[in-house]
Amino acid sequence: MNERRLRFVVSPPGGRLDRILVGQLPDLSRTRLQALVREGKLAVDGAVVTRPGAHLEGGETVDLLIPPPVDSSLQPEPIPLEIVFENADLLIVNKPAGMVVHPSAGHDRGTLVHAALAHSPDLRGVGGELRPGVVHRLDKDTSGLILLAKHDAAHRALQRLFKDRSVEKTYLALTDGLPPSPQGRIEAPIGRDPRQRQRMSVTAPARGREAVTDYRTREAFAQHALLEVHPLTGRTHQIRVHLAFLKCPVLGDRVYGNKRPSLAAPRQMLHAWRLRLCLPGDDQAREFEAPVPDDLQAVLALLRSQQRSPG
Repeated sequence: MNERRLRFVVSPPGGRLDRILVGQLPDLSRTRLQALVREGKLAVDGAVVTRPGAHLEGGETVDLLIPPPVDSSLQPEPIPLEIVFENADLLIVNKPAGMVVHPSAGHDRGTLVHAALAHSPDLRGVGGELRPGVVHRLDKDTSGLILLAKHDAAHRALQRLFKDRSVEKTYLALTDGLPPSPQGRIEAPIGRDPRQRQRMSVTAPARGREAVTDYRTREAFAQHALLEVHPLTGRTHQIRVHLAFLKCPVLGDRVYGNKRPSLAAPRQMLHAWRLRLCLPGDDQAREFEAPVPDDLQAVLALLRSQQRSPG
């Protein structure tokens, strides 16, 4: 693929440079366009501009060089994937617990991205080299539904849906302890834990970002509850942090869970169960569901048997 050169005149009243570029190039994600600006690939009236947030008044001539995609070093791996849905725009995958979503320190093979590249080679380069196609993430030990975009326009459209909170996400969480009420809303800002920077924690509003989670109890046991959880915002580790804040952390959570869990679990019992959204180009919302995984089913079966035969 050859490099592309774009020249256009900014229409009044102007605005942020990166937003103007998104309007001119809907096939590229805002993230990619911002990266091109920072790399010095753009000039305004002949002068190189490297700030994506630069304000233009209107009437300026913009020149942008779009180099061909750099061949990624990521190698596809033929790892089986459970595809819940697929079309020309995206994949919806039921990710197993234990699989990392994208390469990171200590995880340079065997990720969901490696498997997805083997299934759909066109993902290469979409949304960034190390995270091709990734729109949102799940923790390694969280199972369930995750979206992957197949091209930049779909990536941008799906990112907008998540940013606008137009994607309804429903998780199943088995807790170690009972919530204070059968259902409720948790409104508590989340930020970096000042003592352990790799953890998140509930913080003062000035130090964290807004975080809102709804929950309701599907099944209650003596010391545990199966909750249906709806995160209304998308903060890192949000459900895990919020449930720990309620003193009923996710069972098996080795970061935010109880130091002495009441029951052994093979991993954190959190499952991304349902997604409801309008797919790119559609007017009607569709719902997708990932079956409850065997390990969570097994722990629930044990709790039910104990409840039927107390003592």
